[in-house]
Amino acid sequence: MIIQIETLRKFQLVAGMLLTIVSGCAKGQQPLDAATYQNIDEYTVRVLLDDEIRTASIRIDSPYKLICVDTTEVFPAQKTDGEIDIKLQTDGIKAGEMLLKTKRLIIEPQSPLPLKINNQAYRGSIEFIINDDSNSMMIINNVSTETYLMGVIAAEMPSYWEAEALKAQAVAARTYCLYIKSKFGKNRDWDVKATQANQVYKGLAAETMRTTNAVNATTGMVLCCENESGGCEAFGTYYSSVCGGHTENAQDVFGEGCAPLAGVDCPYCRQITRPDIFYWPMVKFDKKYVTQQLTERYSSLKELGKIEKIEVAKENSYDSTVLRDGLPPDTNNFKRIVSVKLIGSAKQPSKATGRELIEPNLPPPPPKTAILRAEDMRLAIDPTGTKIQSTSCMILTTGNEFMFVSGKGFGHGVGLCQYGARQMARDGKTAEQILNFYYPGSRIKILY
Repeated sequence: MIIQIETLRKFQLVAGMLLTIVSGCAKGQQPLDAATYQNIDEYTVRVLLDDEIRTASIRIDSPYKLICVDTTEVFPAQKTDGEIDIKLQTDGIKAGEMLLKTKRLIIEPQSPLPLKINNQAYRGSIEFIINDDSNSMMIINNVSTETYLMGVIAAEMPSYWEAEALKAQAVAARTYCLYIKSKFGKNRDWDVKATQANQVYKGLAAETMRTTNAVNATTGMVLCCENESGGCEAFGTYYSSVCGGHTENAQDVFGEGCAPLAGVDCPYCRQITRPDIFYWPMVKFDKKYVTQQLTERYSSLKELGKIEKIEVAKENSYDSTVLRDGLPPDTNNFKRIVSVKLIGSAKQPSKATGRELIEPNLPPPPPKTAILRAEDMRLAIDPTGTKIQSTSCMILTTGNEFMFVSGKGFGHGVGLCQYGARQMARDGKTAEQILNFYYPGSRIKILY
């Protein structure tokens, strides 16, 4: 049973402290030990909702606490009468008419009822952290892993899909979340973003009975793979919408991977995916825009000047051995670009040898070039990922434009193929069988 009351932080307060609402957190208290603060429940997830805001509105329909993390002071409050504003101030954070002289403020409801922030409902608690530049704040939603997943699954996979596909998605999403939390959360104030940068999280708005059932049916289940010491540890269970016919090796997409992420032939997604989703239309961008997008993301590319040409540096090609619908395989030539060679307008420095004085018609020095992972290029040019939908395509240069044509699939193609998982579920496969297919060599581990 999912516990919806979030046990978020354990604070060591002075016994018998008189909790009085004043205009700021009282002075003289010892700051909360950083190690104690960071030692939160290992299955509490800190979701970054926004990383640069100055004001937000909240509504809480139950008693709550205002917790100043810097000084360990706690102020009880009654439910809000309408919305109250949370504002960044030069000397702290203002909640309604209260000025709290703290850089970290937690608003913790005292009941399972959700709170609303900027008219979006979330369970758990909300934390405001003033950024180092003192010009903005982060908003973080602290929830249990299972509650977090209830706000993720329907945002990542349609809730009306088959139950076994939803269960497979729940296990993959749980594993991915805890993997990212373990790998990166220790060195920052949050664990995962609420966007496609990690997993889309919409809080209460994404909760449905079917996806909640999928979360409950797989509570505590994660995928793991064998490590060098013989143990079984969680790994990055990536997933994408449509692989296009073959999932990709994580090493070629993200620069790191493991055996279950080596890639498999997928005969399923084509059977169920509409042609307008399986294939994507030609898209083109002018060279100036492409240059701007790439150099903003990767400043080292500025030395290339204007990007004049994009060539394939490495491409993976897969031969399918699977018969599809009783017909010969039609994906024998399935390809996905792994890396590209960017050719700029700037020239490499010439080496004076004296020949240029004798032979004035020597060819000019070659242009400067750089190698970039194709997935990085895709998301730099099209951050939404909805135009250049994958790197399974051809790149053409025409005049002052780059054209991306013959596109297939949707997403990076690593790990679970969501449309393929749905077809497997339709074929009667269980969630475990789906996971074993897309993450071969992994096994399910129950954490709690």
